[in-house]
Amino acid sequence: MSNQTINSSNSPDNSIDTADDEKWMRYALTLAEKARAINEVPVGAVIVKNGCIVGEGFNSPIQDNDPSAHAEMRAIQMAAVNLKNYRLVDATLYVTLEPCPMCAGAIVHGRLKRVVFGAYDLKTGAGGSAMQLLQHDKLNHQCQISGGVLEAECAKTVSSFFTQRRAQIKAAKAAAKLKG
Repeated sequence: MSNQTINSSNSPDNSIDTADDEKWMRYALTLAEKARAINEVPVGAVIVKNGCIVGEGFNSPIQDNDPSAHAEMRAIQMAAVNLKNYRLVDATLYVTLEPCPMCAGAIVHGRLKRVVFGAYDLKTGAGGSAMQLLQHDKLNHQCQISGGVLEAECAKTVSSFFTQRRAQIKAAKAAAKLKG
């Protein structure tokens, strides 16, 4: 897929400033590497409002024993604390992988204006790939969406992690077979 922007007709302001999208996505990629360093799926997220970072996060569900510890959730929690408001109006979320349904729910409830993601997730992406929750017409808020920003880099970050993980599992199975 290529870069695509989906505007919500239900949003009061459909203007989109994409000038800094690659800059913030590169920052999200550095956060994804923090997840990789602790053997988590490498996804990073940053929330920007008025040109300033208000929240950031990377995947840590295994380390934290918390299935909700996705990069987006951690970034949303940090932004809400920093802004002293759970409504993140006029903020933009940059995330290296298309948000899942759980994260999409938090994004909608947090009233983020815009979501920019890198790699598409054809299995669980809730920004239009597998389902569309960020602009669902039955919900009380819809986000502007831009997908495919630095798509190749973001997709490679995730795919290389799983390639490495599969090789580790295969080696462990072979070693166990030799032992016994």
